[in-house]
Amino acid sequence: MLGSVPSQTAHVRPLDVAADLLALLHETNTEPRADTQLEALTLAVSADLPVLLWGEPGIGKTAALNQLADALELPLTTVIASVHEPSDFSGLPVVGDDPAEQGVPMAPPDWAVRLVRAGHGLLFLDELSTAPPAVQAALLRVVLERRVGALRLPPGVRIVAAANPRSSAADGWELSPPLANRFVHLQWTYDHEVVVRGLGGTWPTAALPRLAPGRLRDAVTFARRAVCELLAARPELVHQLPKNETRRGGPWPSPRSWEMTLRLVAFATAAGTSREVLSMLARGTVGDGPGLELLAAMDRMDLPDPEVLLADPAAAVLPERGDLRQTVLDGVVAAVRKRPEQSRWNAAWSLLVLALDTGAPDLVVVPAATLAALRRDDWQVPAAIERLAGAVSLSQRADRAAVAHR
Repeated sequence: MLGSVPSQTAHVRPLDVAADLLALLHETNTEPRADTQLEALTLAVSADLPVLLWGEPGIGKTAALNQLADALELPLTTVIASVHEPSDFSGLPVVGDDPAEQGVPMAPPDWAVRLVRAGHGLLFLDELSTAPPAVQAALLRVVLERRVGALRLPPGVRIVAAANPRSSAADGWELSPPLANRFVHLQWTYDHEVVVRGLGGTWPTAALPRLAPGRLRDAVTFARRAVCELLAARPELVHQLPKNETRRGGPWPSPRSWEMTLRLVAFATAAGTSREVLSMLARGTVGDGPGLELLAAMDRMDLPDPEVLLADPAAAVLPERGDLRQTVLDGVVAAVRKRPEQSRWNAAWSLLVLALDTGAPDLVVVPAATLAALRRDDWQVPAAIERLAGAVSLSQRADRAAVAHR
């Protein structure tokens, strides 16, 4: 037809359609969700302590670091430790105009220069367990002194590393004890439900802990008291270098790691974090055994004074947790043994009755037997003993029956 213009079909490249599909796959939603791992990581980073995330490949360690960097508004700089030479961290020598007069400066790598210029950032040292010993030795100064070549990283830079267990790391090495003792070690795992919902299009956003300005001074006092009282009572915990090579590459107690733990306790207290988060941090710094002992010591710090309880048993409030309640009752009996008086003995029986009425009967069996043995001949038996006699007898019969059944 005259005057008609032939239609032209726009040319579509194959990868243009692929780009559209990728864009749809990247469209996801978020939902708030508590995350104890991320909370522990955030507290350690806030405390300006180097953190080492241990976990199998592909479970989201890098994704967690990206989320943390976004939440803290810090640019993320990733350095793959295993593909670098020791000089990449200690600096390359650069000969100046007069080496005899000025010396030979150590030139830092470009990523360190960028961090110094920015003044803040999150330095992510990935694949730490595949770095050979010479590179690990060079990293000591980066982690401890925050120096890269002739540059000192500014206070606004935080350091986080990641490593795979030696069994799943390609050409993996055990971490050297000096390097391992400079990190807070966190075991990183995945949550099945989070993975399923995320693949379905909804990923979680964790609420990061906030420090309460009004708690700071009390948090420091509490942390110092907790750590110092434990180490005063258990001096052998101050320094324990593991004999096993693998355990040396993890958390273990030393004056350095106890100082780190004290800082973490202060931050966790100021943030009002859960016991689970505090447990992850303490065990990840000084090891499972010393960390759990510290948590137990902190529990005892909040227990009521036996003398206060004996002075006014009617106003006493006992802990709800069974182990803490048992500790309080044992302390009351020990206080009566130390200063045996009839009024204190009677008050102790009143406290045992309170424990019987508000908790498990078996918790009063041993304290009641011990307290009864403290009676003097001229002390009258209080009526409270009859309230306890039935429970004690029943508990003892149950124990004997259990033994006979075995």
